[in-house]
Amino acid sequence: MGSNIVLIGMPASGKTTIGKLLAENLNQYILYDTDSIIEKTNGMTISEIFKNFSEDYFRKLEYDTIKMVCTGKNKIISIGGGAFENPDNRATLLKFGKVFYLKSDLDVLYYRISKDSTRPLLQKENPKKILEEMLLRREENFKKAHYTVDTSSLGEDEIVRFIIDETNAESSN
Repeated sequence: MGSNIVLIGMPASGKTTIGKLLAENLNQYILYDTDSIIEKTNGMTISEIFKNFSEDYFRKLEYDTIKMVCTGKNKIISIGGGAFENPDNRATLLKFGKVFYLKSDLDVLYYRISKDSTRPLLQKENPKKILEEMLLRREENFKKAHYTVDTSSLGEDEIVRFIIDETNAESSN
């Protein structure tokens, strides 16, 4: 192996879950969840950062965190849902490792987040409509990933196996 793995996708697409499972299956890999790093470094949740500062401030922290973790090998990087919108983040991540877009249908995403109050961009009236607009806006950039994995129709083990198999295939070329 040796290639880095980057997980992108919408909120609730499974990036954190799949990242943890990959780290369990790939002993020599270390998981870096950029949202968790930002929360630990700043001593507050993403929601609190949005509330106390702004989305722009959070995006700067996100950019700095991605630059920081994008060195070395054998990393699994799970990024926040909006991070791949930034062209600099996108270029860095595409260069740094193999990028896997964890794609999910709108209804699946909405079901997964419907009771989650920790997602600041969705804490508004009609969150399903906001989620749909967000998905439509971000989809074009998500499609720039090296691979797309449909998390709506695959189980966690199947997703992990696909990512490991593709990463192994890349490493042997």
